[in-house]
Amino acid sequence: MRVDIAIVGGGLGGVAAALAATDGGARVALVTDGTWLGGQLTAQAVPPDEHPWVEQFGVTASYRRLREEIRGYYRRHYPLTREALLARELNPGAGLVSRLCHEPRVAVSAIEALLAPARAAGRLHVLAPYVVVGVESDGARAASLALAHTADDATTDRSVEATYVLDATETGELLPLARVPYVTGAESTEETGEPSAPDTADPLNMQAVSWCFAMDHVDGDHTIDRPDTYDYWRAQRPDFWPGPLLGFSWPNPRTLEPSHGWLAPNPDDDPLAVVADQSKEPGTDDLWRFRRIVARGQFKPGAFDSDVTLVNWPMIDYLDGPVFEVSKDAAAKHLEGARDLALSALYWMQTEAPRPDGGTGFPGLRLRPDITGTADGLAQQPYFRESRRIRAVTTVVEQDLSYSVRGGHGAVTYADSVGIGMYRIDLHPSTSGDNYLDVPSCPFQIPLGALLPAGGGNVLPAGKNIGTTHITNGAYRLHPIEWNIGEAVGALAAHCVATGLTPTAVHEDAGHLASYQALLDARGVERAWPSVGPY
Repeated sequence: MRVDIAIVGGGLGGVAAALAATDGGARVALVTDGTWLGGQLTAQAVPPDEHPWVEQFGVTASYRRLREEIRGYYRRHYPLTREALLARELNPGAGLVSRLCHEPRVAVSAIEALLAPARAAGRLHVLAPYVVVGVESDGARAASLALAHTADDATTDRSVEATYVLDATETGELLPLARVPYVTGAESTEETGEPSAPDTADPLNMQAVSWCFAMDHVDGDHTIDRPDTYDYWRAQRPDFWPGPLLGFSWPNPRTLEPSHGWLAPNPDDDPLAVVADQSKEPGTDDLWRFRRIVARGQFKPGAFDSDVTLVNWPMIDYLDGPVFEVSKDAAAKHLEGARDLALSALYWMQTEAPRPDGGTGFPGLRLRPDITGTADGLAQQPYFRESRRIRAVTTVVEQDLSYSVRGGHGAVTYADSVGIGMYRIDLHPSTSGDNYLDVPSCPFQIPLGALLPAGGGNVLPAGKNIGTTHITNGAYRLHPIEWNIGEAVGALAAHCVATGLTPTAVHEDAGHLASYQALLDARGVERAWPSVGPY
């Protein structure tokens, strides 16, 4: 297959890149190793983490279209109550983490709807499930990608030639194959000057992955088989943890003092009264409602026997080792360990967890494989919080957006801005034993220089693999920001195909940069913040 742009990775960055590139007239191949497009929003089963102004501003127009497609799906197909149907800012799950908590499968349908016109027109070809197993280079350029089907019995491989190649994989898998210089893990404070960086770099010190799952709570005993590794996980207590890992206590990410959560399935709350705002209240202690994706009170009586909640809680953060930049055997061991930890957490909740009535165990907790699209009820992929990151023309560091450093000056502004984002610098515990790092940040911009490899070339990042650090990735890794990154890179690649310019030429020439930024403006990509404060 010969295309203008090959996008590897079907996550939010890859989807947004495909939309922008095909809108720009490019012929695109989107290569994904899974069956669901959407990455962290769908296959990883993580409801969106968004800033409190998301309903008014601060995201791209196409991301807003995605959110409205999701809401529209519920309005068209679900038996909502009249009040929920009329709610302008419908939040189907009434979760505390986001103003739009929803089922992964609904987001899959919304994404497919957004991509349908380009696919029907023949401008977009989705190749699934395939992985890239090799990159053929022509000098400094990646000329073609060798693909292998993921099915064990597949006999047909294929190749894709492209003018530009975008790496939208979850862990920057294309970077080593294409020999694009990159960094992993934690940089040293000597290298970045970051006040929260360690004295010594640690390339294998990465944020925990989490294998999420969906569950409800109904009558009967739905206890799973005792996991073989349950005793191991039940005995785990990280040095900085206030109790056993399998428990409802953990370090408060912002203060590191003990937090004590609780599990109260199916509360008799008013879902329409829930207003998710992490700038005021993180909401993590109320576990059931934190990432609830179906609030039964929003639907007509009898439609749902139970709420459905998504488990992405501290107890399933896997700390025993990284899942990339290690041998295949080690990666497989740690991925299996993350699955075992998730199932052990569920078994602990079903059999030993403290209940509000003073009893122990919630045998009515039931895995929902139909929600995640898997046989075992776990998400199709683990939740990856960190990736390989390119050595970029511009590297965003902590002191560029940290409120404790910048204060009233706000985040550093960039003349080459291609978008905006906002989230606290939020790092989960890591594979080298670091505790949470949760730093207030200022609303920030996405500089084009962070999307360009320092050595040039035609391979561009389109996800969490941009020019951030271990620390600033903690703010740039969230759903709307990943989407903005992918959209900006997809539009850039299509613009370069159309004009014959290189990304470097676009960046270095003020006139070319202005023309490209005008394309983003026309797409509804916000590149600067109004006057809003930090959190």
